[in-house]
Amino acid sequence: MSEKSQWGSKIGFILASAGSAIGLGAVWKFPYMTAANGGGSFLLVFLIATLLIGFPLLLAEFTLGRAAGVSAIKTFGKLGGRRLYDGIGWIGAFALFILLSFYSVIGGWILIYLGVALGELFQLLSVSDYTQLFGEIISNPWLVLGAQAIFILLNVLIVSKGVEQGIEKASKFMMPLLFIIFLVMIGRSLTLPGAWEGVAYFLKPDFSKMTSEGLLYALGQSFFALSLGVTAMLTYASYLDKDTDLVQSGISVVFMNIAVSIMAGLAIFPAMSAFQIPSTSGPGLLFVVLPQVFDKMPFGTLFYLLFLLLFLFATITSSVVMLEINVGNVTNQDNKKRAKWSQIIGLLTFVFGIPSALSYGVLSKWTLFGKSFFDCMDFLVSNLLMPFGALCLSLFTGYLFDQVLAQEELKVGEEKTKSFFFKLWIFLLRFVIPIVILIVFITQFI
Repeated sequence: MSEKSQWGSKIGFILASAGSAIGLGAVWKFPYMTAANGGGSFLLVFLIATLLIGFPLLLAEFTLGRAAGVSAIKTFGKLGGRRLYDGIGWIGAFALFILLSFYSVIGGWILIYLGVALGELFQLLSVSDYTQLFGEIISNPWLVLGAQAIFILLNVLIVSKGVEQGIEKASKFMMPLLFIIFLVMIGRSLTLPGAWEGVAYFLKPDFSKMTSEGLLYALGQSFFALSLGVTAMLTYASYLDKDTDLVQSGISVVFMNIAVSIMAGLAIFPAMSAFQIPSTSGPGLLFVVLPQVFDKMPFGTLFYLLFLLLFLFATITSSVVMLEINVGNVTNQDNKKRAKWSQIIGLLTFVFGIPSALSYGVLSKWTLFGKSFFDCMDFLVSNLLMPFGALCLSLFTGYLFDQVLAQEELKVGEEKTKSFFFKLWIFLLRFVIPIVILIVFITQFI
């Protein structure tokens, strides 16, 4: 007899869901985009977009997942009454397999830099040029492949232990630590001379800096930031009991995701301002700029080590769901088959990710449409599969999902205010969100 996966507690589900949403983009790109597009004015647009786009889509995934109670690739066919709709789940499964294949490369880089930081802390090595070091690391094939393999192995170990004993336990350990490390980093950054100029740069509203690109990023980030459109939250919700309040859980996940994005800015920009180092985003921020920042402060290597741990926790809490979904799809959420398939899918992910890991070394001359293999995979997932998945999710929930069942899952519809909330939710899913997703999708190619 199969043994179905299930959460052990509501807080475990919320922390795991928030961890899935809090990835590298929230930490190394969102703060930069906020500062570059008017600070507080960008945040305001993002908050409104999150409430009107991200939150309704999150509730859609939660509702579908718990109502079906099966793997992602079977959810839409079961609830829609036609196996054709299972294609939506397959899109998510495919997207997450590709996403983990190159996301694990960055996870491997973080593990390498943890080793570098430890070496510096114990004075076993000294680094003078971080730009050169980064180039040497990402172009070393054996180093990046070994680190990528270790990162995937960490994910396999967590997922193979199951939802309650693996993912939930890891989330309960890593998510509180992530917030604690953030608070330590913010406290250190804000006590540096000139730090408050960085806070003003990050948060001061300036609508004149709000560009069309920034506006589109805020709209897109409202659903990208919550890992929506690839059935991640749907899968986590399928392990829930019927007593958990989905609306309250959704609010908690959204709040934690926004809080981490703001905390990242408060940890990074005051320090950059204090040492007059230009702001940037992406890998360059973590592996080139921040080491220079921490080099200039007392006990800087220790604080950089903490920052790398923070990034590692943010990365792993996001990556485990990428592996978990396809393990759940193959095993149909049967825990007895979990360990074997975690290893098999982990190995397949590593093999498929090898070209991404080598994109900045032996395969650096290989390009497609002017992009490296790594960048091609990133573009395929971020610019094509995720928006299309979110569009399908919105339309399916708005038009095909049984509204009576949806009201039962959300526990809304009886009182007048609850009835209004439900009607607004359906209206947004049917009309507003599809239009916004199409705008974001089309403008990427113009």
